[in-house]
Amino acid sequence: MLNKFIMEDHVRAALIEDIGFGDIATENLAEETDRLEGYLNTRNDGILCGVEVFKTVYKMLSEDIKIEFHFKDGDAIKKGDKLATLSGPAKELLMGERLSLNYIQRMSGIATETHKYQEAIAPYSAKIVDTRKTTPNFRMFEKHAVKTGGGALHRFNLSDCAMIKDNHIRLAGSITKAVEKIRKNLSHAHKIEVECDTLEQVAEAITAKADIIMLDNMTIEQMKKAVVMIDGKAIVEASGNVNLSTVNEIASTGVDIISSSAIVAKAPALDIALDM
Repeated sequence: MLNKFIMEDHVRAALIEDIGFGDIATENLAEETDRLEGYLNTRNDGILCGVEVFKTVYKMLSEDIKIEFHFKDGDAIKKGDKLATLSGPAKELLMGERLSLNYIQRMSGIATETHKYQEAIAPYSAKIVDTRKTTPNFRMFEKHAVKTGGGALHRFNLSDCAMIKDNHIRLAGSITKAVEKIRKNLSHAHKIEVECDTLEQVAEAITAKADIIMLDNMTIEQMKKAVVMIDGKAIVEASGNVNLSTVNEIASTGVDIISSSAIVAKAPALDIALDM
């Protein structure tokens, strides 16, 4: 999931942003011979994510820094757990502290939130997936975190799947016209998804042979009826008003996919500290 070259480019740019022309506090305090040992500890229960990114931050700062993780991505961690031990040059350990924590706290928070949602629908076959409501230029890391937390993934970008939304339907004139027009130029490797607000639109999307039908902000009763109407002719996705208090009932309707921006956009960072 985490492409090494993209990850390194991202971390390099983040280090440039954070360090600027130099860490004027650390560089005036730390001697070249100064060394530190650090412990990465969690102050919350959750799902760990971001180990490789954390390591990459320090690898770019100094090959002299040694890091031993006691857990891996996807592991359940408990408040008070020692996640890793670090040792090396004091200057680089201090310079990389905030950035390395930013990555692992954010990614672990998303993995933890996703896990909560997937656990909430465990009795059903539906999968929780993310949306494109991600942090600009951070999507790869957020999607990795969703996958690590037990969720599944929606499209990576606009070129992955032809998703016909309400404004596209208005532009084309109808669902039927939109599907027909896109299908003429679409690769056999891509799917067409149609966002439907009503059961009438669901019926039209079925007739147009959409590959995926999204039930957008429908009631539980509407979703149940839509699942019966579709009857396996398309993948059924539910979206809108998805939170921890509603997700189980949504899954009970028989939908295949439940998409939620909340697992990324509203996930709190996991409280992880680096104590030197």
